[in-house]
Amino acid sequence: MERDKLTPKSGEERFHLDGKYLDFNLLSFWQWSSSEILGNALRGILAEYIVAIDIGCDSQVREEWDAYDLVTPDGVTVEVKSAAYLQSWKQTKLSALTFNIQPTKAWYASTNSWGDEYKRQADVYVFCVLSHKDKSTVDPLNLSQWDFYVLTTKELNKQKPNQKTIALSSLLKLNPITSRFGEVGESIKHVCG
Repeated sequence: MERDKLTPKSGEERFHLDGKYLDFNLLSFWQWSSSEILGNALRGILAEYIVAIDIGCDSQVREEWDAYDLVTPDGVTVEVKSAAYLQSWKQTKLSALTFNIQPTKAWYASTNSWGDEYKRQADVYVFCVLSHKDKSTVDPLNLSQWDFYVLTTKELNKQKPNQKTIALSSLLKLNPITSRFGEVGESIKHVCG
């Protein structure tokens, strides 16, 4: 069976029943399902989008469960990880910042097939931290509240070959390139040569 071609939606696409259009559309679904952008699940997707904009590959529709998150215009594959001190739920203290870096068995959406070995799939990791610590003013859409750390998978494998997670403090000891929004693409080019 042929794979569906992913095309961007406008949000104006309407739900329908038995040939009759209903009074709600895809945008209303997005508003209902995707307005809590501080929560872990959606914040991770938001981080992918922010990095996609920064590196210039936002014209492609996000591929769920692909082997890596993004591909730069130069063909570098990118894994995006996200963490935040603040969460959408009531907190008694700031969250510890950790990232999942566990090797995986790749699934390739384009061929609907699995890779042969467990490994870290992308060429480079971008660790995204929503670093703001005041719940009354946190705004994931304010890109000045984010910090980005770029590290090659080669270096991650060399320093932490079997590790499944990494804390921000341990990540910083690996000397990633620290970036702000607008610098991530150049940082990837720099670490990848």
